[in-house]
Amino acid sequence: MQPGYPSHPPQQINNNMTMSIVAIFLFWPLAIPAIINASKVNPLLQQGNFAEAQAAAAESRKWSKLALIIGICLWVVSLICCVISFVLSANSGSNG
Repeated sequence: MQPGYPSHPPQQINNNMTMSIVAIFLFWPLAIPAIINASKVNPLLQQGNFAEAQAAAAESRKWSKLALIIGICLWVVSLICCVISFVLSANSGSNG
């Protein structure tokens, strides 16, 4: 073993890039910090900064989940509003 090299292979950390990219289609304002943090994970791992890489991955996961939850809620509310609008317009058309 050569000095200066770790005795074990570097641990793999999920950078959550896929979830961050999906989140950008649902609620982009919160997905941007998720993508920024996800892009920091692999370079930090290559530098050997495992704690910082885990922190960046956790931040990415947090922002992605928030973006997904808010985005899905907004889509559901929009769908409900469209259905209500359709029902109300159908009722007003049959009454007139």
